[in-house]
Amino acid sequence: MNETFVVIGGDAAGMSAASKAKREDPEREVIVFEKGEWVSYAACGMPYYVKGAVDDLDDLVTVTPEAFREERDVDLRTGAEVVDIDREGRTVTVETDDETYEQPYDDLLVATGASAIEPPFDGMDLEGVFTIHDMDEADAIETYVTEESPGTAAIVGGGYVGIEMAEALSARGVDVHLYEMLPHVLQPFGEPVAEVVEEHLREQGIDLHLETAVSGFAGDERVEAVELEDETVDADIAIVGVGVEPNADLAEAAGIERGPTGAIATDEYGRTNDENVYGAGDNAEATHVVTGEPDHVPLALTANRAGRAIGQTVTGDPTPVGDIAGTAIVKAFELGAARTGIVDEERAREAGFDPASVTISASSRAHYYPDGAELTVTLLADRESGRLLGGSVVGREGAKRIDTVATALTAGMTVTELQNADLAYAPPFSPVWDPILTAAKVLSGKLE
Repeated sequence: MNETFVVIGGDAAGMSAASKAKREDPEREVIVFEKGEWVSYAACGMPYYVKGAVDDLDDLVTVTPEAFREERDVDLRTGAEVVDIDREGRTVTVETDDETYEQPYDDLLVATGASAIEPPFDGMDLEGVFTIHDMDEADAIETYVTEESPGTAAIVGGGYVGIEMAEALSARGVDVHLYEMLPHVLQPFGEPVAEVVEEHLREQGIDLHLETAVSGFAGDERVEAVELEDETVDADIAIVGVGVEPNADLAEAAGIERGPTGAIATDEYGRTNDENVYGAGDNAEATHVVTGEPDHVPLALTANRAGRAIGQTVTGDPTPVGDIAGTAIVKAFELGAARTGIVDEERAREAGFDPASVTISASSRAHYYPDGAELTVTLLADRESGRLLGGSVVGREGAKRIDTVATALTAGMTVTELQNADLAYAPPFSPVWDPILTAAKVLSGKLE
């Protein structure tokens, strides 16, 4: 009798796992339950749909439900929500509009993702107040902007979503106010990146309100203003992007353990405390390559990679899901900002390191070659071992250079080893000493 692999959640981790399992073992029954109608979509592209850079919401779908069912032979059931997991009986309880039933499993993947955090603000239920974490929300925002033509926007939160939505709404002709309760936007990227981005946002006409806490929204049925501690500012649309939280309640109710971050605790193969239950994607922890400790950094590659590995593991080829460095990049109008590993000295000390860091600025191309741009690079290392701990990059071009730093972290390289890396050079692409090498060279000297 063929075994059954059940997947809860139909986005990156879930569909990667289902596809890989079916490809490795075509005779295995693979069933995916997705409570919504959208599957395998590029959530990172949603702000660009609102902006108008992506013509159709369907363009963000990587593989259609029909293709999963007909071409990949995956039993994908949309509009089907798993409401209970019985680990002892190895069944899940599924609810649809028409029925409730139980589905047995041999192996189970919980890939329920994460949800946008909704702060306890007054007025969150007003028309025109949105979070953006799924396709229906993106569609609702685009429709609202098109039909209501808001003049002023209040964006709460200066992270990825806040920055990207500031650009999107500005491109649609909306006057944008961005509110961040911390001293800087893009807090995980470090102060050197944040300061460059903040200056550029102001140049682009974004009104930044740093160290400013929002208490709620005002309006009758539709949002009319954002409420601050000591004033009220007009707003015709509001986007709340203050982070996400893992959807781990279903798993926890079944006795699946959460880790220290609040996400599902997993081992190197994505297994939970139940050997037949796996966790992957935005609801699960992964091991940080620098600290060796569990971390929760919900990113697309992490989810896809872990899902694919689990799909291979359940078919008999144990495959590690891989460690993470938290490598991320964000577009802020004409700037690219990127980070990886640990970029904050205080966090490095908390992890047991003795950190040293440098920040340098260099041209993205040879100084005489046209159209080069200033690139700011920060690297951080451990004084005692010389080990590279992390870095950040910001500039009008070249932010993808962060991948060199991420690769060095994965390899456990020292700063000196990074400094001696044989990187490519030609005037249209880089100075002789690439900005990453220059930063490593300066930091290496600081460690001597």
